Order: sequence, then structure tokens, then C-alpha cells
Amino acid sequence: MTLAAARQVADAVLYEGYLLYPYRASSAKNQVRWQFGVLGPEGAAEAGAGEEPALSAQVLVEPQPGARLDVHLRFLQVQSRVVERRAAAGYWVSVAELTVGGTRWIPFHEAVSREISLPGLALAEQQHRVSVPSGEDIEELHEDGRVVGRLVRRRWGLDGTLAVSVRPGQDPRLVVVGLRVDNHTEWSPGAVDGWSDRDVAARYSFVGTHLLVTAERARFHSLLDGPDWAGADAASCVQSRCWPVLVADDAGADAVLVAPLILADHPAIAPESAGDLFDATEIDEILTLRVMTMTEQEKADARGTDPRAAAILARCDSMTDSALERLHGARRDEGLPVHGDDLPWWDAGQDAHVEPEKDAVLVAGVPVAKGSRVLLRPSRRADAQDLFLAGLTAVVARVYFDVDGGTHLGVMLEDDPGGDLYGATGRFYYFAPDEVEPLAAREDAR
Repeated sequence: MTLAAARQVADAVLYEGYLLYPYRASSAKNQVRWQFGVLGPEGAAEAGAGEEPALSAQVLVEPQPGARLDVHLRFLQVQSRVVERRAAAGYWVSVAELTVGGTRWIPFHEAVSREISLPGLALAEQQHRVSVPSGEDIEELHEDGRVVGRLVRRRWGLDGTLAVSVRPGQDPRLVVVGLRVDNHTEWSPGAVDGWSDRDVAARYSFVGTHLLVTAERARFHSLLDGPDWAGADAASCVQSRCWPVLVADDAGADAVLVAPLILADHPAIAPESAGDLFDATEIDEILTLRVMTMTEQEKADARGTDPRAAAILARCDSMTDSALERLHGARRDEGLPVHGDDLPWWDAGQDAHVEPEKDAVLVAGVPVAKGSRVLLRPSRRADAQDLFLAGLTAVVARVYFDVDGGTHLGVMLEDDPGGDLYGATGRFYYFAPDEVEPLAAREDAR
């Protein structure tokens, strides 16, 4: 993975939630925009109209003499799109909608991507001003060779700071580098007639805010899977409204993506994905099929909502059968460890070290294996689905040993009308040995 590939992930983060299916302004969920990485203007959160103005992260760095950081602050700047009809030469009238050349345009909020780079930063306390100017763009709308309307896009200036802090780690090889972004832009509630305070606050917000950080003469360490000697320092790092994960720079060394979403180290865009759908936590196939079911009127409304929505529709409408089939799923085995005898540990059918249908484990002194009856006692961070099964009886179908030394019981509920189907397809409920009570032990006690 290179920094270019990391930027693909960063772009997915940047536009996460930008516009949601069905990609129309009339949809309720597209009338409450900007849900991730929003740094609101000062006082917006207290007024109930926006988000908190800051995010901060701490990362582990193993520096050498002369270590430097390149910090890239990336975010969206909101812009308002007003639709105007030409009334006469030099005169324009704002309208609720305008159809030109078969395309219906409506007023909407868009966004422009911004990146502010701070290269060659020393590992020392410092603060840098972040400023983005206001602006206005005009796009003329033509029909039959004449100008019939225009789109006026306006942006409002943003002002903030990016601060760097450094403290020594508990391990002398490490320093903990803090990164904090603050929005200091001023705003006034009720400043625009017809606009909610939330929309007013949004135009003075940093949206989708995240950081890409690379290092020279320094090495980053993972907070999720770092070396044992760095564990205490990793545990001491504090994050606020973001989470740092390792990516990679163009030379293959680790870089860091500070994202407003919780990701694993070295995230990547699936190669099967044909393009952004603005919902990276959703499945591309499902969204693509949903887009294909939209009526022509719904598609027309979506095209008039936002150019990025129009691009999604065009891509889905022209998608080939083979491209759609690639979205259905993929198995990636590259890089997985193997036993000394070259048998893959993840394939119980080939690995003679484990036999889930024959293996057994002692629970309360009783051997539990396939066919054992147990009483379910969910306890390990049980979710609602597990708690629904508390007190029910089940039959053990498999005993699994994982590569970390853990043991898991695959069970089927007794008297479950779908049990035969679940067993045939290998769909079991999974519990740890200390979450079940062998019924044989209970019967012996009686």
C-alpha cells in the first residue's frame, strides 16, 4: 500500500455520508447532512445547532535524530448552491427549481475538498493557523444556445488552528505526539432567513475532518497491534472524536491516518468497488441494486440534487453483468500464516491439528464434544442476541480452537425448527466454555 492508496481510503472517509441513498434532496436523511468529522464553529454545540469545535489524537513515534513530520489536514468546505432564472438582461431571480435541457436543478448544499499541508514539522510544541477564504462561483445554464439560468455557489471563510504537542513515552525509545485541530470560526444563529441554525452552523464547519501524517527519520507504531514493549505507551494515548490507524507512504514505511471513523490498521478500498457510494459501511452490491430499482423520476430528482449523485446513477446504469458479479463477494487468502507442514490454519478440513467434530473440552470437569447437551449462560460481553438465548438448552455441534489459544463451542438450539438447515450449512451460535453448563453434570448431581 502506498500513500496514493491511503488517500483513496482518506477520500472515502472524507465523503462518508456526503449524500445517502436514495441520493435525493427530498429524502429526510439528506436534509440532515454532514455527520462525520464535523468541527462546528465556536458556540454551535452549546446552542444545539452544531458539533464540538475540536478533535485530537495521540500517536506513538519512535524518532531518530532530525525526525520530521509532514501533516496533511483534509476536510470539506460547505458551499450553498442557489438556482437563479434569467428574467431579463442582467437580472436574475432565485427559484425553487429550474429545468434546463432535461436536467432539474434545485437549491442544495454541496462541498469542496480542501487540503492544507504542513511539511517538515519538528517534533516540538507548535501551533499553526488554518485559514480558508470565502468564495463564489457562477455556472451558467444554457438551452438552445442561450443562457436561461445559472447556479451560484457561495462559500464562507473558515479559521482554525492545528497544534502539535510532544511528550516523552514511558519507554525511552518513544515519544507521544499529539495532534489537535480546532475551529475558531465565528458565526451567528438566525443570521439567514429561511435557514435553520444547523444549516448556518454547517457552512462555518470543517466537515469530514481527518489527518494524513508521514514521517522522515521516524517510525510510527500501531495502537492496535504494536510491539509488546510499546504497550504501556499505546494504552496511555488519548483520542477525542477520531482514531489513528497505520497506513503506508510511497516508500512503504508506516504513515498514520487520523480518521473520524474507527478503522483497523492498513485499511483499503476493495478492488471490486467500482466507485464511491458515500456509505463506506454499506455493501456496494446492495446499494447498486437499490439504485437500479429507482424509477426514472426518482433518478431525475437525484441527478438534479448533486453532480456526484448523477455520477453514481450513470455508473450503476452502465454497470456490466461481470462488474456487478464482482461485487457479490471475494475471498482473500494472501499473507495468512501456515503451519510448518504448509497446511493453512484457517481450513479445518485440511488441517489435521484440529477436528471440530471430534475435539472435546472439559467444562466443570465434564467432557463436552459434539452431541453434548448444554444450558446456555451468556456472560462475555454478551449482546442482545446472546441474552435472548440465556437459559435455553442446546446441543454442541463443533468444538473450535483458535490460533490465539481460545476455545469456542458451536451450538444449535434444541427444538429449533430451523436446526437441520443451520446444521447443514454450518450456521451455529458460538459460546465460550464458561458460558455453558453441561447438562450431564446437572443430571449426575441429581
